Amino acid sequence: MLPFDFDYYKPATLKEAVDLYQDLDQHGKKPMFFSGGTELITLGRIDLEYTEAVIDIKDISETKVMQVNGDHLLLGSTLTLTKIEEANPFPLLTKTASEVADHTARGKITLGGNICARIFYREAVLPFLLADSQVLLVGPEGKKMVPINEIFHEQLQLKKGEFLVQLVSDTRFIRAPFVSIKRRQQWNMGYPLITIAALKLDHEVRVAISGLCPFPFRSKELEASLNNREIPIAARIDAALATLPKPILDDVEGSAQYRLFVLRNLLLDVWAALNS
Repeated sequence: MLPFDFDYYKPATLKEAVDLYQDLDQHGKKPMFFSGGTELITLGRIDLEYTEAVIDIKDISETKVMQVNGDHLLLGSTLTLTKIEEANPFPLLTKTASEVADHTARGKITLGGNICARIFYREAVLPFLLADSQVLLVGPEGKKMVPINEIFHEQLQLKKGEFLVQLVSDTRFIRAPFVSIKRRQQWNMGYPLITIAALKLDHEVRVAISGLCPFPFRSKELEASLNNREIPIAARIDAALATLPKPILDDVEGSAQYRLFVLRNLLLDVWAALNS
């Protein structure tokens, strides 16, 4: 149970959801868009999340889309990770998200909920960063399509009253060779230490990482170092590690030094898998 009460709304259209948010906000209700609810329940119980009005967007048809339209795959933000895994329209996404939490939780966690969450990991965003995907947002200014690599900086930079509707990915990235590896300190139990997702396109390896820093990221500088074929792979990885963003996590799951050790070996594994 949550230690606070809230009003619950379930709009049927994008416009209704946006208008409802504005109205509730004007009345000081601290509204929140809601697609899965796992984070609200988890953080609300420890007083890290609070709202007086929940706007559940799961009934809005545009947020439930899973289809290929020409050369693009459209995935709605309220699709659960389990539903995506079962349909497997984007194998790299399926592999990367398949070990988020446990099977029961993945049946409730939505794509948008994971990407927009406050937790460090948010592994579901990694394939979209690699695929140069577009995000469809809606808010008081209407709909807009934005490249995810322009709007995801440590987190999805949503304006007040905006929410994620869909992610759109070019199918050439979906067909590209890929690898996704998750390392945990405690074998198959507990939070991941590091998750790395990578794909190879036009002879270049792209890499995105979760669990190393307090946010998931893709680094063009890291990729440039890794793909510099003029020097040995060990030297490339040394150069890549020198480009990492800060801070490196140092917690009960693993020290910063240990995380860097794990990442070094993961980068070797990724390079070997995509260049064998």
